[in-house]
Amino acid sequence: MTEITGLLRSWSGGDDAALEALTPLVYDELHRIAQRLFVTEGSGHTLQPTALVHEAFAKLVDADVTWQDRAHFFALAARMMRRLLINNANANRAQQRGGVAAMLT
Repeated sequence: MTEITGLLRSWSGGDDAALEALTPLVYDELHRIAQRLFVTEGSGHTLQPTALVHEAFAKLVDADVTWQDRAHFFALAARMMRRLLINNANANRAQQRGGVAAMLT
């Protein structure tokens, strides 16, 4: 079992100190995942990889997940980042089409 897997399991068990120890160990890999996701994004994006990492990590911290291992954590983090990018793109498109303006027939 890797150090990250052990910390993930401790954190799932309610050990807040494990989260503090885990954060610097996973941050660089989360940032690499975010940068890879931005390769396929268009230019002029309102989010930056660092902001995406922070937002995804905040959601992962609040998630009620029993972590299996580091691969499970990074896979869920990548999925969370993709979902955040999609939500951001949908919100931007809605804004371009009038946002919350009332539709008239």
